[in-house]
Amino acid sequence: MTVQTHLSDLASSLVLSSTENESIQTSISTLRSRLTDYFGSQIKEQLRFGSSTRFTMLPRKADEHSDVDYMVIFDNTDDLKPQTFIDRLKRFAEAKYSRSDVYQSHPTIVLDLNHIKFELVPAYKSWGTIYIPATTTYMDWMATDPNGFNDSLTSKNQNNDNLIKPLIRLMKYWNARNGYVYESFGLEKSIVNESYMWCKNLRDYFFEGIDDLSTWNLSSQGAKDKVQRAKDLVNKIKKLESDGYPALAAAELQKLVPSLSAVSSYMR
Repeated sequence: MTVQTHLSDLASSLVLSSTENESIQTSISTLRSRLTDYFGSQIKEQLRFGSSTRFTMLPRKADEHSDVDYMVIFDNTDDLKPQTFIDRLKRFAEAKYSRSDVYQSHPTIVLDLNHIKFELVPAYKSWGTIYIPATTTYMDWMATDPNGFNDSLTSKNQNNDNLIKPLIRLMKYWNARNGYVYESFGLEKSIVNESYMWCKNLRDYFFEGIDDLSTWNLSSQGAKDKVQRAKDLVNKIKKLESDGYPALAAAELQKLVPSLSAVSSYMR
């Protein structure tokens, strides 16, 4: 096995299976129906957004925090604050999913089912603009374009031989294995904003992705050390390849992003 074949095989294994997708679709249909029954005309719109709509969502075997972002757009003619709607969503989830874990995670309600997590995000719309709870202090609202990033990612992916989405999945997998050094959406945005001028295959893109990781906004020394370890391993892998040891290079890569089968075997 070479570095390129390992990364290609791993990136393919990080795509949601048809069974997982069907299960998620079924859960979304049920969620939509229960929300409509529970809230009636209080809800103006429901929509799925985030990584699950960009095909960069990881299976739970690769990322235990993998979730589906789901927005519930309420009527807010009374100009209520976000916590009112967060509380309403929590009461809904506890009533309709009594056997599942339900808890508030900052401005969202997490609904943890056996096969997937949902993050329920309250919102309202005014003059065509959607508002969600502010991320820094969810006591007030902020404007958002929930699927606006999707077009940027699609364009970047198409202009780079469809290798940006596999790269994102690989980088998110590394991130999850290292205790979430970076916030997931922020990591995706930083990957899309980088230039890959000299990259020709997934190996090149992945090495560039690791090289581009920044530590300037990381406050934890432990997080900085994990990034530096990744960069050092990439340099070691490149050296082994240039010295004519492709198998040893691939073995070192397993330390950075092991195959899912290796991770499953270790967990057993």
